[in-house]
Amino acid sequence: MLQSLSIRDFVIVSQLDLEFDVGFTVLTGETGAGKSILIDALSLALGARGEGGVTRTGCDKAEISAIFSITNNAEAKQWLAQAEMASGADELLLRRVMFADGRSRAFINGATVTVAQLKELGELLVDIYSQNAHHSLLKLATQRVVLDSFAGLSALTDQVSSDYKIWHQLRQQRAEAEKNAQQYADELADLRDKVNELSQLAISSSEWEDLLQDHSRLSNGASLIAGGEQCRELLSEGELSAMRLLTQVQHKLQSLSEFDSALSETLETLDSAIIQLEETDRFLNRYLQRTELDPASLAELDSKIQSIHNISRKYRVKPDELADVLLQSKARVSELELFANDGELAQKEAQALAVYTQNAQRLSEGRKAAAAKLSAQISAEMQRLSLSGGKFEVALTAQSPTANGLEQVEFLVAGHAGVAPRPLGKVASGGELSRISLAIRVVTAKKESIPTMIFDEVDVGIGGGVAEVVGQLLKQLGEQKVGQRQVLVITHLPQVAALGQHHLRVSKSQANGQTLSTIEKLNDAERIEEIARMLGGIEITETTRQHAKEMLARY
Repeated sequence: MLQSLSIRDFVIVSQLDLEFDVGFTVLTGETGAGKSILIDALSLALGARGEGGVTRTGCDKAEISAIFSITNNAEAKQWLAQAEMASGADELLLRRVMFADGRSRAFINGATVTVAQLKELGELLVDIYSQNAHHSLLKLATQRVVLDSFAGLSALTDQVSSDYKIWHQLRQQRAEAEKNAQQYADELADLRDKVNELSQLAISSSEWEDLLQDHSRLSNGASLIAGGEQCRELLSEGELSAMRLLTQVQHKLQSLSEFDSALSETLETLDSAIIQLEETDRFLNRYLQRTELDPASLAELDSKIQSIHNISRKYRVKPDELADVLLQSKARVSELELFANDGELAQKEAQALAVYTQNAQRLSEGRKAAAAKLSAQISAEMQRLSLSGGKFEVALTAQSPTANGLEQVEFLVAGHAGVAPRPLGKVASGGELSRISLAIRVVTAKKESIPTMIFDEVDVGIGGGVAEVVGQLLKQLGEQKVGQRQVLVITHLPQVAALGQHHLRVSKSQANGQTLSTIEKLNDAERIEEIARMLGGIEITETTRQHAKEMLARY
């Protein structure tokens, strides 16, 4: 759940620190006071796309920090563990910094992350239902997602989509193979010759380097032998060799060190040098003993290197790239052999279709069962929302196999009794759409595991007794999963505000020529004044206050 939110220099907010409680919280304020700023700031902390102009005038950056308790949020804990960000604590800190030049930075528990990571984690913490969500419910794709989420079928939906892609790809491959059979046969024949030719070389990039090294050694054999012998002559074999001269120096220093021990260190250094030279001489001796001129091997190497160069020019690659060309050619041969074997390709296609069909039918059965339940529950809520006789129906229309399954999901509504249900977007007026959307959100939210839900003015177009029912629905939602669920509602209706367990008020003020927005938690007396303002407008009378007291007492 959301424990606290801190905002600095964001739009018209200078400094704001808010703490939140479990249950049903309402947020009210006059039009234009900045009620939506809270949602906008929290959305950024949850990874929403940032836009320019969010920093307060005259400030370099805006900062938003949100602290969540994840004690009962196993999904969030699992995400943190997989991302190697688990701290072992039950508190989670999300932070977003928005700079005036449009740049932004995101943090999770103090670690720098991408905005995409912030959004991915944020989706496990908060659900935000806005007035714009009414319009998204008119889309068939949204309606399908709502049903699948309500039914707990999201994982199966993803599986069906994956199965469809596999089957669809194999179907395209088979059609392509049938269309280009002769072309593929010719390509396969050429590739087989190419694979045979490259396989005979049996050359890898490292082996090519070894070949060049061996060729260099054999072609310069005479120079290596002559040079090695000269080195030995200078080191140890000649009359004035280095070893003979250094040995003389060694003997001289030994006699001198008897008169001055300071020369001992120099003598030790010389001893070490002589040992190294002796080792070098022994190595050169062994090298010369095994080095010999080998014209036959050199000729063989010349021939092999020339063959490799010829094939490299033929296929227009470097010699050390021939091994990769061979691997690529073998992979293409395997692919074309599959195309050439129509029976095998058709069998794989049939198997993929069978897997897709099996999972798609399971999805259809789950949707059918859930559609009946969702239809009944939303229809019942519609009666409470003054849509007496109205009916909600989830229609499942069979269709050809798609990535979304074997049926099209569509929400149908009848506004009153005796009318056949029609598509949601064709029958609902603005006010009716708000009420129906709210009924859908409230019913489906009961299935959600997300601990914090925010409703941003979803009660627009609703008034009178219906407003009280709306408030009761939202309050019931906040009371579900006692001690674990939060429902925050931004509202302009006194009937909804009076039902809140906690009440926040947004207000605007002028300071140093700037407009600033603040949010404060209201006590009982302040709630009476705020409800009275919402009831009575500009002038608040004792009668209005009394009405506000009665509403708060009754709820």
